[in-house]
Amino acid sequence: MDENTLTMTPGPTAVPEDVREAMAQPAMNPDVNPEFESYYETLLDKLARVYGTDDEMVVLGGEGILGLETAVDSLVSPGDDVLCLANGVYGDGFADFVEMAGGTPVVHEADYRDAFDPDEVAARVESGDFDAATMVHCETPTGLLNEFGEILATLQEAGILTIVDAVSSLGGTEVPVENIDVCLGASQKCFSSPPGLTTMSVSDAAWEKVEETEQDGFYTSLEPWQDADYSFLPYTHLVSNLYALEASLDRILDEGRESVFARHETAAERCRERGEELGLEPFPGTESLCSPTVTAFEIEGRAEEIQERLYEDHDVLVATGLGEMASDLLRVGHMGYSADETRVQKTMDALESVLD
Repeated sequence: MDENTLTMTPGPTAVPEDVREAMAQPAMNPDVNPEFESYYETLLDKLARVYGTDDEMVVLGGEGILGLETAVDSLVSPGDDVLCLANGVYGDGFADFVEMAGGTPVVHEADYRDAFDPDEVAARVESGDFDAATMVHCETPTGLLNEFGEILATLQEAGILTIVDAVSSLGGTEVPVENIDVCLGASQKCFSSPPGLTTMSVSDAAWEKVEETEQDGFYTSLEPWQDADYSFLPYTHLVSNLYALEASLDRILDEGRESVFARHETAAERCRERGEELGLEPFPGTESLCSPTVTAFEIEGRAEEIQERLYEDHDVLVATGLGEMASDLLRVGHMGYSADETRVQKTMDALESVLD
């Protein structure tokens, strides 16, 4: 792949030039340089503004999956019952992390095309005694965006801690962070920064649970980060990645969160309009369930072939589905830097050519 490739994948996304340049600047020693502490505090403040929260922010050195495992490891004790809402690959995957932590996952499933029924979730909550609940805001493999407002209120009223994977939506659309105990993000999605960092907001209630939970690890534990001394963090941070992340956050804050969200909506609408003109339907089938950050088109049995032709013939890189859906879903990522009508137009022009 060269610099002329049009990358329209749902993460890692294309990284703009100013972000790459920020990453290439000389790196300070985060363990020794006295300037790092104030730099890191400023970075976390910017991250909180992008999240739209007053909760404490944590940045971990590792790709987004690290955040999912760390959140569960830090909050789930052996024997804890955890409600796992699953209508996609990553919702299903949370149950595996719960089992690894010794907890008991109680999976509340919905079809991969459907939203969760708040009343059914409320009934499931009433039927059990749950310590925590896990859920996914945007299921990247299918382009489905879950609306969790009423469900989060139910869980909060029941005193159940909430862990939300918002990796593919944070920075691209509104996320109800104020009602989430641990909200997970990652550098390589809507932030359009290189892969390598997990971001999360942590509520006071979540920190209290961390204190009560015996921590069996270090790298996948939040305990070392509680009241951390920014002049000497639990481990040497990925400072060059932090530089890139700050540049990405500056782009969002300079443009303004609402403007960024509107840009994602516009790009998504254009992508789906062109898809409809080509006879393609978004996977969830219901417009209200389609994410503004990624669109999955159903192309039964041809997705991998079309992906290959787009890349080889037009230098356009998109993604296919995952697992059993690898051959049936073609995914266009219009998130972060790629949430741009011109980039979407070029992608869909290429797709039209391939389909013809």
